[in-house]
Amino acid sequence: MQSRESLTKMAESLLKDPSHFVVDVVLSTKPGSKRVLVLVDGDQGISIDDCAELSRAMSTQLDEDDTWEDAYTLEVSTPGLDQPLKLKRQYVKNRGREVKVMTKDKQWIAGKLAEVSEDSITLLRSMTNEKKQKEEQTVTINFDQLEKTLVQVSFK
Repeated sequence: MQSRESLTKMAESLLKDPSHFVVDVVLSTKPGSKRVLVLVDGDQGISIDDCAELSRAMSTQLDEDDTWEDAYTLEVSTPGLDQPLKLKRQYVKNRGREVKVMTKDKQWIAGKLAEVSEDSITLLRSMTNEKKQKEEQTVTINFDQLEKTLVQVSFK
């Protein structure tokens, strides 16, 4: 069976559009049902056709490789909204959207993702002061202090 790292490299090499990228590869090796989940995204999104094309290319390469003793299920998908952001590219892609961040000290901070730098993100938070006036507060959080970041869905 191939490693997570080798499957990630394979998926990256088979992506045709340079704006597409691999977010994660998850291996499930429960007895009787092996599963490979490849999560991909793009700087401007990724289509279902792109996912299907990558799935076919990986499937062909894995079948030719003969490193799998048993049957496996290959799934190529985009990360859902319930999946936390993992890569800096995902943060850049989601600039301008509302996010909820958990810091390493388990504090939740919500706001609009305003900036992404090499080391940190900056959130804009709308606050109401004592006079019931709205104010904007900026909060900068270093990447090494982030535990989890979730994009918030807005139905406005």
